Amino acid sequence: MKYYIIAGEASGDLHGSNLMKALYEEDPNADIRFWGGDLMRNVGGTLVKHYRELAFMGFVEVIFNLKTILNNIKICKKDITSFQPDVIIFIDYPGFNLRIAKWAKGLGMKTHYYISPQIWAWKESRITEIKRDIDKMYVILPFEKKFYEDKHHFPVEFVGHPLIDAIHNQTPIDATVFRKENQLNEKPIIAILPGSRQQEITKMLSVMLSVVNDFPDYQFVIAGAPSQVYSFYEQFISNENIKFISNKTYDLLQNATAALVTSGTATLETALFKVPEVVCYKGSWASYQIAKRIVTLKYISLVNLIMDKEVVTELIQEDCSTKRIREELKKILESKHRGTILKEYELLEEKLGGIGASKKTAKLIVADLQ
Repeated sequence: MKYYIIAGEASGDLHGSNLMKALYEEDPNADIRFWGGDLMRNVGGTLVKHYRELAFMGFVEVIFNLKTILNNIKICKKDITSFQPDVIIFIDYPGFNLRIAKWAKGLGMKTHYYISPQIWAWKESRITEIKRDIDKMYVILPFEKKFYEDKHHFPVEFVGHPLIDAIHNQTPIDATVFRKENQLNEKPIIAILPGSRQQEITKMLSVMLSVVNDFPDYQFVIAGAPSQVYSFYEQFISNENIKFISNKTYDLLQNATAALVTSGTATLETALFKVPEVVCYKGSWASYQIAKRIVTLKYISLVNLIMDKEVVTELIQEDCSTKRIREELKKILESKHRGTILKEYELLEEKLGGIGASKKTAKLIVADLQ
């Protein structure tokens, strides 16, 4: 069978790579063509375009890059037409993917969506497009099944969260070897996860690192994104207690005592590695003003959304300051507060449904094509 997969961000690359592995197991003759990143490319298939050329965050930023986005849509349609896949598999990235889905469905192609757009957070009106243009939807958050089926009468499959697979498959590493290989000292590690796009890293990294001098007994280690080069991060490294490693976020989280994390999938990854965290988010003024008027969620981190309560502290916009980060980081370094968070993390993992999401999804996709 011929599979065309579209993932537009770093998290989509991770989940797409695990799905591809499972598809090759289910269908050894699979011919896969995809938009994604290095992780997907390492599995096999043919990379059409890297996600670093696709990822624009914020309402204003999307407008400024509209010409590039429209050109990418044109390239994608042409490539799909040439490849003639048996199924197109969309991974999140709704602004782009739903446009392609509408076009593909109009041509009679099979459309499967793995990892639902977060329409329960904003743009719920997209349910109309999804019901019209998507044949199968595979959701990864427990509350999404109820949202789709009870509220919108659209059947979906809850397959569990693929991050559990990714973390379960992570090879344990020796702490001493990890520190030696990455030129880290013996101080406890505070992981800094500032995101994967230059826009958000620029916004977040300075304020995250502004508390370094308040914690001299710790070393702060920046998790460099695979899509960014060291020279970009170098401007932020102004203290001997600030270290940097690239493309080893999971290794870093295995060895971290605490973390400062930009909102997104990384908040859930950090929780599943059982690392107490503070969630930090700052957007451009214009994008934030728009977002707060249309997003009705109580929380921005997946941890709190899944648990439906504040398990981890969220510092958003003006609250994301040196003073507040210092206060909240001190709290999660205290044993009493850490213990409470870690207990909640155990409950979180139970809610997410155990291992096997990628395999389950691949089985369902292949079965539908037979």
